[in-house]
Amino acid sequence: MIYARKLMLPSELAEIEFIKLEKRTCFHTFYPFKIFPDKGLREVSFDTITMFYGGNGSGKSTLLNLIARKMGAVRYSEFNDAPFFDTFADMCYLEYAKRPRASFVLTSDDVFDYALSARAVNEGIDDKRNQLLDKYVSVHGQVMQGDPEVSRLHGLDDYERWREVREILSPKKTQSSYVKKRVAQDIDLCSNGETAMRYFLDRIEEDAVYLLDEPENSLSIEYQIELAAYVAATARAGNCQFIIATHSPVFLSMQGAKIYDLDAYPASVSKWTDLPNVRKYFDFFMEHREEFD
Repeated sequence: MIYARKLMLPSELAEIEFIKLEKRTCFHTFYPFKIFPDKGLREVSFDTITMFYGGNGSGKSTLLNLIARKMGAVRYSEFNDAPFFDTFADMCYLEYAKRPRASFVLTSDDVFDYALSARAVNEGIDDKRNQLLDKYVSVHGQVMQGDPEVSRLHGLDDYERWREVREILSPKKTQSSYVKKRVAQDIDLCSNGETAMRYFLDRIEEDAVYLLDEPENSLSIEYQIELAAYVAATARAGNCQFIIATHSPVFLSMQGAKIYDLDAYPASVSKWTDLPNVRKYFDFFMEHREEFD
């Protein structure tokens, strides 16, 4: 599905005129001005899956963030833009083929926050478990010492305490079964790669535009392949459009993806096998091919 059709960036002349008229002198940079004229890039047209490839500082994340701003995309982590970012975004034009139900930005920061939240929940569960273990041991200790207060009912206000003590002292209630019944089950904390994969599977739904910023971060090659296949299937069957900033050969190799090489001049659509980063991978493995025999 194609929702966003193309993004028009300001002309070089329009950028020059703005900078010339800008009277404030306290800024050392006009970012994101001056990036795309130096790449000869004025227009980006989108397919169902579009990739932005390039090294650090190539502008791939900047493009993604500009599209997100024009779409009003939902973000799950804070975006620290520059003083002139909104001005530059206002000078851009985003053309739609059809308005999406929603649009979302998914970044490596989101994955990191997701993992931290899961760990925080588990730490809370661990604290509760320890409290229950202490209570279980304490009640049994009081019984061993013959403390009559341990199970005495003083009124309705003590009913919950009395019931809990009875449960602890039940012959059928072991320490582990008591704790297991009363504490929530742990969130299934996996490796970073498994947690990252779960995050994307939880977030990506149907009928929407997804802007993914380097989704390969924290993913092993196995999970990159799995996520790439999921993205392709969701784009095909789930009426989704994906715009992805990446330098992962796995994502770049997705069949039918439109790839912009932002390291080239002029920045232009390229085959994934012609990208310098991919060629380096290829050359490296070719040098060691005899070791695979």
